[in-house]
Amino acid sequence: MSPVFGHGRLRLYLLKLLEESPKHGYEVIRLLQDRFLGVYSPSPGTIYPRLARLEEEGLVTHEVVDGKKVFTLTDKGRAELNNRLDELAELEQEITASVQDIAREVKEDVRQTVRSLRQELTQMAKDINQTGRRESRDAWQEQKDEWKRQRQQQKEEWKRHTQQWRTEAERWQREWDRIWAETWSLAGPPPSHGRADAEFGQMLAEFVAQVQREAHQEGISEHALDECRTILDEAAARIRDTLRP
Repeated sequence: MSPVFGHGRLRLYLLKLLEESPKHGYEVIRLLQDRFLGVYSPSPGTIYPRLARLEEEGLVTHEVVDGKKVFTLTDKGRAELNNRLDELAELEQEITASVQDIAREVKEDVRQTVRSLRQELTQMAKDINQTGRRESRDAWQEQKDEWKRQRQQQKEEWKRHTQQWRTEAERWQREWDRIWAETWSLAGPPPSHGRADAEFGQMLAEFVAQVQREAHQEGISEHALDECRTILDEAAARIRDTLRP
């Protein structure tokens, strides 16, 4: 029970509530809860026996409405209330002071809760910010490492392809030399010319191979192709003149 209601004062306050209007027991409980901002909540075991005692004393009476006992102040109860107006006024002041104390405590609790919540939110924001920066740095580092890994992989891939192309080009060059030598030996002059014919064929094969390599590396434009054709025609004519007896 609230300290305000010591020494039979709850009995007096029940008379005051019923003087305002008839009420059933749970209405009385709810009004007391509201009056004390929910901090003081009397149980039915506290209120109903006191209402029954007030009725035994003839201070209140009741009637059943919708299955509930609705208590009403009697003339005798009103007379006692009027005789104790000074005590009731003092009780009202104490209740008001008590409620103000409760309100200050609640306000301070709310203020402290808000302060704590603000601190927690501030700390949470800092933690999130630090975590976000750390995660951003980690993500950026991971991205850079991934780019570096990809570049290294591309370089290794390019080296592997280059080596394959070089190996393939050398193989094709050897194959070309072999085919050229075989073709020259089959289609060349009679065997009476002997070693000189073979060497000449080898010279032509090497010349063609060298020119092919240069063309492959530098590329051939239409203009360069025309000039090469002219140069080859001139070289062929000079070679023919040289080979004539």
